[in-house]
Amino acid sequence: MKIGFIGLGNMGSPMAANLVAAGHEVVGYDTVVRPEGITMATSSAAAARDADVVITMLPNGAILRIVASEVIPAMKPGAILLDCSTVDVEAAREVAANAVAAGLGALDAPVSGGIGGAGAGTLTFMVGGSAEAFDTAKPLFDIMGQKAVHCGPSGNGQAAKICNNMILGITMIGTCEAFALADKLGLDRQAMFDVVSTSSGYSWTMNAYCPAPGIGPQSPADNDYQPGFAADLMLKDLRLSQQAAEAADADTPLGLAATELYARFVEDEDGAGMDFSAMLPRFERRSRG
Repeated sequence: MKIGFIGLGNMGSPMAANLVAAGHEVVGYDTVVRPEGITMATSSAAAARDADVVITMLPNGAILRIVASEVIPAMKPGAILLDCSTVDVEAAREVAANAVAAGLGALDAPVSGGIGGAGAGTLTFMVGGSAEAFDTAKPLFDIMGQKAVHCGPSGNGQAAKICNNMILGITMIGTCEAFALADKLGLDRQAMFDVVSTSSGYSWTMNAYCPAPGIGPQSPADNDYQPGFAADLMLKDLRLSQQAAEAADADTPLGLAATELYARFVEDEDGAGMDFSAMLPRFERRSRG
């Protein structure tokens, strides 16, 4: 396929590189970076022109709306606008509606797997949009990731992403709290892991991404909490979850509490630029008061 790829940052660049390596023709555009090995256009519209699929990987819904307004008029009829950004559900549905009205296909397909997954081609895509557009884009998902789940109509990919990451944020806080409590009760961390990882406290944050250095599989905790998934991004996703919860009149008290804790950690403490599992040293330093 001929692919336009807009947004070539830490996630977009390796995703685009994997498409090039698989033999697709990729024309990229980014306002800041110019990655090696990718043919670059002078504008987002130029990258989108004549493309079969235009992929966007952008920071937020406001920027997505701007870029979509630039690329939709430039895209050929029947092409697919495939947005892999994590944005609010409302923005995803608005952009999809505008694309469909212009005779295009539209998919919202946020990802899970982080920078490592983008480079390794092992991302998971949560996809909203028509089944027809999903089937057309499936070969691209298979190159960039290990799994793509069609979640229903436009916006449902974003809904799945923010629900998943709300669980992730809540679970990481619980895991970090438990380790900090274990420390103060004199329970060895390895013993704690050995029990919990095979008991009812089993979770991805404990078993696959343990926040305690030297415990369990290799994780950012073993690299001084340099981000695999930054606390700043967790805060962004939690805020999206609460924006969606408010719009849907959904009661999410733990999601709200997790949002408030990560906001304090990132904006008022030392969490900015750290991995989201760096909540553990935060709790270690604190007393109950």
